[in-house]
Amino acid sequence: MYQTHYGLTELPFTLTPNTSFYCDLEGHRSAFEVLLTALEAGEGFIKVVGEVGTGKTLLCRKLLNELPDHYVTAYIPNPYLTPSEMRAHIARELQVERPAEQSEQLLTQAIQERLVEISRAGQIAVIVVDEAQALPAESLEALRLISNLETETRKLLHIVLFGQPELDERLATREHRQLRQRITFSYSLQAMSPSELARYISHRLHIAGYQGAPVFSSRVVKMLHQSSRGIPRLANVLCHKVLMLCYGEGCYQVTPRHVRFAVADTEDVALPSRTWLWWSLAGVGGVAVALLWSWQQGWLTEYLS
Repeated sequence: MYQTHYGLTELPFTLTPNTSFYCDLEGHRSAFEVLLTALEAGEGFIKVVGEVGTGKTLLCRKLLNELPDHYVTAYIPNPYLTPSEMRAHIARELQVERPAEQSEQLLTQAIQERLVEISRAGQIAVIVVDEAQALPAESLEALRLISNLETETRKLLHIVLFGQPELDERLATREHRQLRQRITFSYSLQAMSPSELARYISHRLHIAGYQGAPVFSSRVVKMLHQSSRGIPRLANVLCHKVLMLCYGEGCYQVTPRHVRFAVADTEDVALPSRTWLWWSLAGVGGVAVALLWSWQQGWLTEYLS
């Protein structure tokens, strides 16, 4: 696609949370520092909340990749599990020897014995839950009960919850008040500012191998910020499309026209302009040609998969 056109080694704006593209934005850096501080302090529950597309999963994977060796982690990427399924998943992640008899009580006891073993080895056990807002109520309560496992002096287990704002809404209910009171550290991820978006775009291009002149002007970045609202995932979609349009036209500099075309073809984005309707009508036709061509080449399918 446009990789050769721009001299790139890989696509810079994919939707996969690739930690090699992690950009040290102020919000993500602060969230990461809060996580490390809370874990070192030995707190039970830690919560990070952010809107869809603000980079929670990327931050989650960075945490898992960069925790020091004395941490033993259990990662739950798909939390839509029953309490029984969740205990079984945690047991597998912590390498717990399953009891011969199929018993939830015996499995919980085996998990506790493994946690004691981890603690005696001078290590710290951490459960990391992504998309925690999707946890069924019974599983949330089961997670709270698992967190009760402790010695006389310290917690045996720390739990980090990554979720959308719906997680806060669920925890605000009377049903989950005991869990809510156990959350000692929390952080709310915010969207990028215009200056952060400019640095974010430049950083991803650099990581992907770009070494040429600037491709995105300040005006273009401003338009991208207005339309994406500073949400990384939406910014990635738009940046991918404008580079694809530039490649289709044989040019290198992204123009406001390219941004308008991309916005007209993308869900959940908009430009605050009086000429929006005109550009929507013109943009859909213009960008459709480029997207259809890319689809036929198999590039857009690969990007979206």
